[in-house]
Amino acid sequence: MAHDISNMRLLSHSMLNGYPNIGEGMAIQTTADGRRIMWLAHESIIDYTAVDVTDVTEPVVIVQRELPHPEMRSNSLAVVGDTMYLAHQTSRYGLPDAGMLIYDISTPEEPKVIGSFDAVGPTSRGVHVLWCADGRYAHLSTTMPDAKPRYRRDDQFYVIVDVSDPTKPVEAGRWWVPGAMEDDAEPELERHEPDMGYGAHNTNVYPERPDRAYCCFKDAGVVILDISDVAHPKQVSRVDYHPPMPAPAFTHTALPLFKRGLMIVTDESVRQGGEDWPKLTWVMDMSTETNPVILSTLPMPPLEELKARPGRFGAHNIHENQPAETSFVSEELIFGTYFNAGMRVHDISNPFQPVEVAHFVPELAEGSKIEDHYADALEGMNINDVYVDENRIVYTVDRQRGGLYILELTI
Repeated sequence: MAHDISNMRLLSHSMLNGYPNIGEGMAIQTTADGRRIMWLAHESIIDYTAVDVTDVTEPVVIVQRELPHPEMRSNSLAVVGDTMYLAHQTSRYGLPDAGMLIYDISTPEEPKVIGSFDAVGPTSRGVHVLWCADGRYAHLSTTMPDAKPRYRRDDQFYVIVDVSDPTKPVEAGRWWVPGAMEDDAEPELERHEPDMGYGAHNTNVYPERPDRAYCCFKDAGVVILDISDVAHPKQVSRVDYHPPMPAPAFTHTALPLFKRGLMIVTDESVRQGGEDWPKLTWVMDMSTETNPVILSTLPMPPLEELKARPGRFGAHNIHENQPAETSFVSEELIFGTYFNAGMRVHDISNPFQPVEVAHFVPELAEGSKIEDHYADALEGMNINDVYVDENRIVYTVDRQRGGLYILELTI
């Protein structure tokens, strides 16, 4: 099929040296000599890639490193100044290299490890997603070697890491859904069918409210935490709409819109062929943060259109209004990724009636080397993440075979 594109213009496309399988880690660094470097975390084989996007029409890969071993992925990263924080998650408990690495990237072509947060242990798979916006605290969705979850699917939880000295990161606090751990006084959590667990996914903290963490906990829904005392996070509210919405739940990303008292929340599609339809992006009113209320959902393309293409279809991630000079921040335009439905832009000026205003669904890309490793996982296209810079240039990625697409919004 050809590109399906509306109100956007494709500026360039990079297959990233044949390793196009990007996770949920995207960040732009501005170097001392004025270059702009896009850092990308991978799902497998490759650890991270740095792409010079100073000229957005000619992206150039400047460094690419392989993972330490094949049973792991990086998936997530953050950049603050000339420091990069990189997540490492293993496929099984007890494997090496689980945790977080901290890099000096002042010379992007020669990243240097300057610190590490070790999460290796007999009951740990390490870090799935991380967030760091201030260089003071990193906010992790991770397993830890000393945790004792009642059910393995609950092993990921929220951990706050003090990175003020990047050479010696130390845990500052942690929180999980009460009842998830063996020693909890609370009763065991009710299991969903199918069971995705009550583990943490995204754990975002913004400078507008440094005392709040906006977290998604898969089967537990979206949680707002008071982290004014980082050693003892406390629940402010939790919205769980599973049931009545269908399982598997997998609440994924929460984006607070502070000026409007709104919050955007996504659920991740995790099944092929629409088995978990519908996976939606929610618009919530959080003006009373102790009681967020669902107002609407972002409209989706027709189910029949999506079923005609292989792969997952439904919501996944959104541009998270990263508090950085290189990030576009909007409380009206929501940029989201929808796997085989591509990347779509919605206007929520009226939060009760969001409307789609642009989209990009790429044609199937050629030139991937991933087939040599995972041929059975390469059917179709799955747009995975999106980052929008301060000039409204849109960077979106495929988790399987498409690599990096750079687009310009034309509205």
